[in-house]
This record gives sequence, C-alpha cells and structure tokens, in this order.
Amino acid sequence: MTREVRVAVFRPDDERLAEAVELLDSLGATPVPDPMLAVDSTGEVPDEAAYVVLTSKTGVELLAEAGWSPGEATLVCIGPATADAARAAGWTVDLVPETYSSAGLVDLLSDEVAGERVAVARSDHGSDVLLDGLRDAGAAVEETVLYRLTLPEGAGQSTVMAAGRELEGACFTSSLTVENFLTAAAARGLREEAVRGLNDAVVGAIGEPTRDTAEAYGIDVDVVPDEATFEALACLVVERAAPTYHD
Repeated sequence: MTREVRVAVFRPDDERLAEAVELLDSLGATPVPDPMLAVDSTGEVPDEAAYVVLTSKTGVELLAEAGWSPGEATLVCIGPATADAARAAGWTVDLVPETYSSAGLVDLLSDEVAGERVAVARSDHGSDVLLDGLRDAGAAVEETVLYRLTLPEGAGQSTVMAAGRELEGACFTSSLTVENFLTAAAARGLREEAVRGLNDAVVGAIGEPTRDTAEAYGIDVDVVPDEATFEALACLVVERAAPTYHD
C-alpha cells in the first residue's frame, strides 16, 4: 500500500511558487504551497563599481525594472538562476562561482578584487560571509539593499500540517524560510509540535547554510542537493519520500 507524498514549499508567491508547485506535481507529489517570504522593494540601485555582485533572481528583476544596467562593470552572479535572469535582462554575465553561495563568491573573487570597488546588491538578509570575505581580500565593498524579506500575513498553514503529521516532505530554500516557518508555528502555539512533525518527514535544505540554520533549531535535515537549485532540492525530497514506502 502506497501513501500520498505531501511536500511543503515556502517560495515567494510569484512565478517561483507557481513553478515549484508545477514541478512537485510533475514528480507525483502533492504540493503544499505556503509562502514564507514576501518581497518589499527599497527602490535602491548600486553605484558604479568595478565589480557588481548579484545574489538572487529577485534582485536582478528589481534592478531591470528600475532601468539599471551593469555598464562596464564585471557582473558576478551567485548561481545559474540569477545568471539566467541577468541574461534575460540583456546583461552579460562575466562570472559565476562553482559553489553557489557567499563562500563560493569569495573563493571566486578573492584573488582579483584587491584595491577594487565591489558593489554587492541583495536583500536585507544577506550573509556577512560575503562582505567580510571580500573586504579581507582587499576590496572596497559597498552593499545596496534592494529589497526586504518579510513574513507574509496569514502564512503558516504548513506548520499546522507538520504538527499534525500531515506532511511527508518540506523544501527549505533559505535560512530565512526556516526562521519564518518557526515564527509562524510559534504564533499558533505549535512550534515544538511542528518541529517534531518535520523530523518525522523528509526535510530538504537547498544548501549548507540553510541546513546549518535548520539543524541549529532542532530540525533534522535529510537531503541537501549538490546543485543549489529548487529543482534539484525537490527531486531529492520527493525521491526520499516517494510513495514506494509501504505501510
């Protein structure tokens, strides 16, 4: 006897959530969409710099909407989704690290940014690893906060399901989605029950920083994909929780 595989996904309520739901459905899972992030644009754009570092597709889209372009700067994107969005905006992407993380960006740039001005344009929840690492490499770093990430009103139905052992999987795509999930659970008085429920399910984290955050809060992470993309994450979670399990 097989069982249903209900997988919670926490992406912002835009095309990313729609694509995630479509992907999970194509994998034979039942998507449980519960956006844990809302995007609040600041309207800011980075100043001119020798290097511009972009760390998200959202940031690219906001800059493109504002009419910004990298000009003569060396454009660095944290991973393939960000790079694809930049190319779609008509920009030339010069560098993408092998490891799609702040640490990967530092490894990529540390030997070439000494004495250079580097603009880092991202959300208000960016890691200090990137700024500190580039400064340690001798760069003059300026951060521009393009958008703030907040917890959407009404988020948290997945926390109720987790507490009730009604989830077979969950896909966390950032440390902030972990933290906001727990905030939403706490607001319902379900934090401990929700964590226990997740620990009976298959929990996926998109990368090591997200895994570290989840585990620091007592959430057991079962899978982390080699490639930090939602598709790779979802495939691993569904494969591990697939309806080949028998009651």
